[in-house]
Amino acid sequence: MATPATEPTTVAVIGAAGKMGLRVSANLERSDFRVLFSENSPKGQEVLAELGREVIDSAKAAAEADVVVLAVPDRVLGAVSEALVPVMKPGSVVLTLDPAAAYAGLLARRDDVANACAHPCHPSVFLERTTKEEWADTFGGIAAPQEVVAAFESADAAARELTETVIRTMYAPVVDVHWVTVKQLAVLEPTLVETIACMVGALLTEALHETVHTVGVPEPAARAMLLGHTQVALANTLKGDNPFSDACLIAMDYGRESIVRDDWKKVFQDEELDKVITRMLKIKEIRRTA
Repeated sequence: MATPATEPTTVAVIGAAGKMGLRVSANLERSDFRVLFSENSPKGQEVLAELGREVIDSAKAAAEADVVVLAVPDRVLGAVSEALVPVMKPGSVVLTLDPAAAYAGLLARRDDVANACAHPCHPSVFLERTTKEEWADTFGGIAAPQEVVAAFESADAAARELTETVIRTMYAPVVDVHWVTVKQLAVLEPTLVETIACMVGALLTEALHETVHTVGVPEPAARAMLLGHTQVALANTLKGDNPFSDACLIAMDYGRESIVRDDWKKVFQDEELDKVITRMLKIKEIRRTA
């Protein structure tokens, strides 16, 4: 890498006062890395000042860093990368936290700068938590172990090794880092976890509301029944812990017929992936499919 072995590796966090910027900065700050914090928002700069984190200019931070973490909203990643990638050191890495912009071809690129993306899986619903801190950490990055899925677009083995070290640090505690392509990461997020899993979670909330406010079931009873059976449903379907009863299988078939469209698996087609990402980024078309 560009940084001599005797000097600490420098990591720049651009957008350090945002939701993800604050999360990754907390772990990086406790590491052996030299961390540079950049934030354009005046309110965000005040937040960082209260935390005792010195704010420096984005271009200066990018020019000094071995790894530049772009913790900014997806819709501005293109503009931010256009401004910062040209000033980065040869051999450095630009690391984004979501694959949408990379998949859409919005990121500025240089042959001598590696592009990487890493997205946290969040602590598993089946994680064996043993402390109050682990139970409280539903998002990850504090106490509950999680896994990370990442993409690295370079043949530079040393740069990839450094990137994994940064990833493991900012999302710690990390069980494992799974390497995939940018397109595969985009299929995981948004298709698998946002288009499907998060939507199902929102549907469960709507169903609870209907049960309580339309049917009139007392909320404590409805919530207790839903939360317990959600755990059983996930364990039975994803882990095969116990078979569903014959009556339950009939009710499940009725639910699929009544709620799920027959062509729902089309969301895994390339054109549908392009469609949802253009909506998310508010762009007209995908420039390049990874």
